[in-house]
Amino acid sequence: MRSTADDDRTTRARILDTAIAVFGRDGFGVGVRTIATAAAVSPGLLNHHFGSKDGLREECDRRVLAVVHDSKSAALSSSPGGVIEQLAKVDHYAPIVAYIVRSFAAGGRLATEMFEHMVDDTVDYLDEGVAGGRIKPSRDPRARARFLTRQSVGGLLLYLQMQPEGTDFASAFHDMAAEITLPALELYTEGLLTADDTLTTYLRHRENT
Repeated sequence: MRSTADDDRTTRARILDTAIAVFGRDGFGVGVRTIATAAAVSPGLLNHHFGSKDGLREECDRRVLAVVHDSKSAALSSSPGGVIEQLAKVDHYAPIVAYIVRSFAAGGRLATEMFEHMVDDTVDYLDEGVAGGRIKPSRDPRARARFLTRQSVGGLLLYLQMQPEGTDFASAFHDMAAEITLPALELYTEGLLTADDTLTTYLRHRENT
C-alpha cells in the first residue's frame, strides 16, 4: 500500500517533469495554472509543493542540472557501447535541452547561476573521467570545463536559432545530434593539430607575461 509520503514524492516529480516540459515549450512567462493543468493538479497543490512559481523554477533548474550531470557522467564512465546507448536516447533529453535553451535565452540571475553550476558539474565529471583513465588531464581543469560548457551551450543556441520558425524542437535536437556526433567524437578523440608547436609557443608566452 502506497503511503502519503510516496504519493507526495510522485506528485512532486510529476509536477517537476511537466513544468520542465512546459517551460521549455512555452517559455517562462507561462502561468502556474497552465503548468498545474498540464500536470493534472490544482494550482494550490503546486504551490504547496514549491511555494511559488519562482520556487518551482529553481527546483526545475536543480532537476535539469542533475539530469545533465548524471547523463554526462554515465556516458564518460561507460563502455563505448554505453555511449552509443546514451546517444540513442537523445530524444529522451529533448525537454531538458529545450529548458536549458529557454533559460539562457531569458538570461538573468538564474541563467548565470545555471551556467556556473554546469561548469562545476563539468569539472566534476571530467575529473571522474581523468581518474578513470578515459580523459586526458588538463593544465587548467576549470578553464577547460568552462570552455567546453560555453562551446556546447553556444553551439546549441546558434543551431536552434537558425532553424525555420515552427520547427519541432525534438526533431531539431535529433538532427543536430546526428550532425555533430561524428566530428565531435573525432575532434575529442583524435585532436585537431598534428604538432604541438602552437601550444608550446603559447605556454612559453604565458610564462613570460
